Amino acid sequence: MFRRQWVAAVGAVSLTAGAITMPAAASATPEECSAVRTNWTATAEPHAAPESLLNAYSDTGKGWTGADSTYSVQLPGGRTAWVFSDTFLGPVNPDGSRPTTTPFINNSFVVQQGKTLKTVTGGTPANPTALLPPPANGWYWVGAAATSHAGRYLDVTALRFEKTGPGQWDWHWASNYLARFDSKTLKLRSLTPLPSAANVQWSGWLLNDRGYTYIYGVEDLGSSKYQHVARVRGDDLTAKPWEYWTGAGWSADETASARVLEGVANEHSVTRWHDGYVLVTHDTKELFSKRVLGYFSCSPTGPFVKPVELYQTPETGATGSYGNANIITYNSHDHPDLRRGNQLLVSYNVNSLDANTDLYADVSIYRPRFVGVTLTPAGAQ
Repeated sequence: MFRRQWVAAVGAVSLTAGAITMPAAASATPEECSAVRTNWTATAEPHAAPESLLNAYSDTGKGWTGADSTYSVQLPGGRTAWVFSDTFLGPVNPDGSRPTTTPFINNSFVVQQGKTLKTVTGGTPANPTALLPPPANGWYWVGAAATSHAGRYLDVTALRFEKTGPGQWDWHWASNYLARFDSKTLKLRSLTPLPSAANVQWSGWLLNDRGYTYIYGVEDLGSSKYQHVARVRGDDLTAKPWEYWTGAGWSADETASARVLEGVANEHSVTRWHDGYVLVTHDTKELFSKRVLGYFSCSPTGPFVKPVELYQTPETGATGSYGNANIITYNSHDHPDLRRGNQLLVSYNVNSLDANTDLYADVSIYRPRFVGVTLTPAGAQ
């Protein structure tokens, strides 16, 4: 249950360089759009919907009781798929703790239809398993997701991790995949390898914009994390070759991918904002930071500039709401399909560095939080 976003600080990976092979038009200059020219201020409203709905569902102990990642995708029929990585299932004890025998799986869905929630896993009700069958000596964590083929499929990015020994920290990221599910039945249709040659985890975010799907990945060096950007024409990540942003154009060579922004979390978001884009992320320049930041750009490839603090997570650390130095927060991102007007809907995850104690003692810790963030021009009334 130890997530890659903060445990990876104990290790590092290497970057392989490559040459630019397909130069193209450069990214937009920083101040060509009002999204960047404007000086934004943020006002946050915690406990935004659907936080209370998910909490109440968790308290019943009849399915999902807590998880991280927290991506959302709109499905046909007015449904929302909540896509989660490491997941606890029920039951929940009357005192709000978990039995030590509670099922724990590496990925799951919760499907929302109005106020009704349903947990989707692999296996059977008596023996639930992860949606993605774990590979030999490893597991999959899921990332950003989207529909494809006019809503017929739910496509979920997935990261394969492998154990390298018997110790708690003896594991590493191995490769990227796309898990394709039928959007009606949510049955797994295929698991397809994705580009994995440049030490970039291509699972941070998916943005469908102007005929392309932009794939945002993270080069995770442990104490430093860098955003990378790729794209593919259309909405099927497996149908055509990817192109990689080099800082000056697009290349067919994955190893030519450029570092776009330092300090992003493994899971973050890039979404349309007015005539530009807003990037939402936890600040990973600080270890176990409580800061949620927004950056702005005129292009989906950046540069992302003028960071604004959107929120400080109140649960974090010894002075936080749990009074527990082991509590951390991470992986904040926007849910653009669930916005209300100009208000972002930002989620983040809560966990513990002593997960084997705290997450069983108090079921409320390991649940996503949601914050409504209103951005207004500085000085506006």
